[in-house]
Amino acid sequence: MTDTWKDWTGYCTLLYVYNNHNMDTVMAVRPQKPDKSATKNKNRKRMTATEAKRGDVAKAQKWTESLGMLVNNEAGLTAFATFLKSEYSQENIEFWVACEDYKSIASQRKLATKAKEIYSVYVEVESPKQVNLDSATREETRRNMADISLSCFEEAQRKIFLLMEKDSYRRFLKSRLFLDLLRGRRATRGAEGKRGRNVDA
Repeated sequence: MTDTWKDWTGYCTLLYVYNNHNMDTVMAVRPQKPDKSATKNKNRKRMTATEAKRGDVAKAQKWTESLGMLVNNEAGLTAFATFLKSEYSQENIEFWVACEDYKSIASQRKLATKAKEIYSVYVEVESPKQVNLDSATREETRRNMADISLSCFEEAQRKIFLLMEKDSYRRFLKSRLFLDLLRGRRATRGAEGKRGRNVDA
């Protein structure tokens, strides 16, 4: 988990190109060192790209198990955040990440500052990125502000997680972004099969 939501901005922007159906841009390819032999260098790059795609796809398959499995994986969280951005509901995952970061703060002074920031941005009525909380949970969170602790946003975070789990997560699993990752898995297997047949021949 990163320390701040800002750490995701750059990668989310890159990943957002899935709306243009260019999944090759999304796949991570490790940089290669220059090689004296052009042929060897080309083959090495091809193998590295295949390994990277295989790793991304294996992770993507795991994301179907639960929302927890998705958001606790760096690439999964980034993909889900990008999907929510496309639906104009990214405040939910931003709030969830902010709460995760909040729970890792050791300093009471920093904890109080962060609590006020999260409350004013996500919880307070008519706040800039107000999340969809029921009135009882919103009021409970407001009262928690009088006695700052690590559990101030526990119930609010739980409610938003459940909301994403029942709604956005299910749509994410049917999204082009996710389905293209799974299709990449089948394409990789198909390419490996063709190479195997060529060798046998």
